[in-house]
Formats: sequence, C-alpha cells, structure tokens
Amino acid sequence: MSEHSSAAGQTCTISLELNGERRELQVQPWTTLLDLLRDQLGLTGTKKGCDHGQCGACTVLLDGRRINSCLTLAVMHDGARLTTIEGLASTVALHPLQAAFVKHDAFQCGYCTPGQICSAAGLAAEHRASSRDEIREHMSGNLCRCGAYPNILAAIEEALPVLRGQEGAQ
Repeated sequence: MSEHSSAAGQTCTISLELNGERRELQVQPWTTLLDLLRDQLGLTGTKKGCDHGQCGACTVLLDGRRINSCLTLAVMHDGARLTTIEGLASTVALHPLQAAFVKHDAFQCGYCTPGQICSAAGLAAEHRASSRDEIREHMSGNLCRCGAYPNILAAIEEALPVLRGQEGAQ
C-alpha cells in the first residue's frame, strides 16, 4: 500500500480482486469498505442499514468469508478477494441462492436481500449448518424488517445442498 497526498488529504493505493476483477483504487484511510463499494465504485447492491454491524445489510464475502463491510476500513484489505452481490451470478445464470430466493419469494422490500444472500453463501462455505435451527442461528446477524424469514429459510435450505455439491465438483 502506498500513500499519496491530495487536496482532500491523504489517500492510499490498494489492490483488490473485486468480483473477479483486479482493481487498483485510491482510498482515504478512514473509508469503510461499504462506503468504497457504494460511493466510490457505484456497487449499490450492498446496503447501508444500521452502519453499526447490527443488521447485516452490508454483508459481503472477503476472501470467501462473510463480513459486515460497514465495520472495516478498506485499507485493511489490500490484496484481498472481495465478492459482492453483483459478483455472485455468472453471466448466464443466477447464483443458486439468488434463484432460490426468487423461487421462494424470500424478500418483500428487498433491502436486506443482498446481505442475506451473501451471508448464506458464506454459511454454505463454512459447512457449519445442516438443520433449520442451525441455519437460523448462523444467519441471526442478518435482519429482515419485513419478516420474510420463513421464505428466506426455505430458500437457504434449498440452495445449501446445491452449493455444497458445486464445491465437491470444483
């Protein structure tokens, strides 16, 4: 990470693999990962909910692990691999979680949906949830103010075996 002076103050150059593409970015040291995504890069799928890490609307995958992007500074992740909701689907098909969310109508207002889906993708990679109760527990950091929890749970339950099958095929 290198530093440069600018009229707005100090900036740092960081490198990220963002949704499969290597990016060199200038960021101010106090910029959160969430603000970098939304304000600087225009990736508005990741939502700013509480800005305190309590709702999960800002969940993204950092090196394959789910994190709240509002609680971390962008400069802390120089060289990291970052996946947002925009990077989950392929160019020809929805990600299995996205398809399951559509099938099960697992959203009402849709505000929490990107964070829910990214969190569920991280959950699948963790291999820690195999029952409805375990899914509920491990998704408890992602809140839905509309109350679409039964449909969210159904979508995740349907997609987990598919995702685990894809991991074995890789």
